[in-house]
Amino acid sequence: MYGYLERIPCHTIAMPPFSRTRTTAPVLALIVLFLTGAASPARADITAFIGLSPTPENHAVRGFSAGVSLLVVGFEFEYAQLSEDELEQLPGLKTYSGNVLVQTPTSTQLYATIGGGAYRENLGPLEETHVGVNIGGGIKFPLLGPIRVRADYRVFQLRGSPLHSTYQRFYVGGNLAF
Repeated sequence: MYGYLERIPCHTIAMPPFSRTRTTAPVLALIVLFLTGAASPARADITAFIGLSPTPENHAVRGFSAGVSLLVVGFEFEYAQLSEDELEQLPGLKTYSGNVLVQTPTSTQLYATIGGGAYRENLGPLEETHVGVNIGGGIKFPLLGPIRVRADYRVFQLRGSPLHSTYQRFYVGGNLAF
């Protein structure tokens, strides 16, 4: 009336070891194949740029960045300097930031970025050094071989007691990918 397996508690029934190996091996092989096929070498780039900031009125900005990226995620360090104009009462601003980028894996790359770092704002004898964060985005599009053009827009939020706590910045630059 009752079969042998019906009298054995469920927790004592186990798959034979060779059966688990046969189902696990193809799954592991597919995972390894996917990971090695999806891996791409890291790429680096440098950018030299010029632009402007409308904060508080239009004035020049220049700087450079260097970064490394995987397929979609990248990291960069950036230095930028807005020029000071005492006659027009436009403060100078130096920013040093580390950023994370999320970008499209295409030859023309759209990207979004967020980061943080230090700044120094000055106007004549007034000076403030503190930390800040930034958020923005842009595009890198190919020009000739590894040479690209980069356009970028960022908003900086400065901590501490700066003359202007929020700066906007737009730049265009030459980008070299390697």
